Amino acid sequence: QVKLVESGGGLVQPGGSLRLSCAASGLSLDYYAIGWFRQAPGREREGVSCIASNSDNSTDYTDSVKGRFTISKDNGKNTVYLQMHSLKPEDTAVYYCAAQPWICSGYSTLQRLQYWGQGTQVTVSS
Repeated sequence: QVKLVESGGGLVQPGGSLRLSCAASGLSLDYYAIGWFRQAPGREREGVSCIASNSDNSTDYTDSVKGRFTISKDNGKNTVYLQMHSLKPEDTAVYYCAAQPWICSGYSTLQRLQYWGQGTQVTVSS
C-alpha cells in the first residue's frame, strides 16, 4: 500500500533553515509528482512546491517561497525534500506532502492528489 511520511519539522528562529523529507513507499517517483502543501491555523491548505515525476522533474513554487525554498528528490531513497531557508513567522504551518500522477500541473488545486502524508509541524518563532 502507498504511504507518504513527512519528517524534519520543528521549531526554528526567523531567518533559520529547515529541511523536510517526504519518504514514499508503494509508489514510484518514476510515475508520480510530489507536492508540498501547508496549512496554518485558520487558513486554507495551500500548495507550496511540486516536483514532477522522473520523466520530467520540472518544479514549481508558489510566489511567497520563491528564492527561499528548494524542492529536490533522491530516487535511491524514494524521498522528496523541501529545503527551506530564510524562514519567516508566516511560514509556520503543518507541512504535508502528497502525490499525483506524472505532472505538477494543477497541484495547487488539490484535485488530482491521490495520496497524502500525515504532516509535520514547522514553527518559526523568536
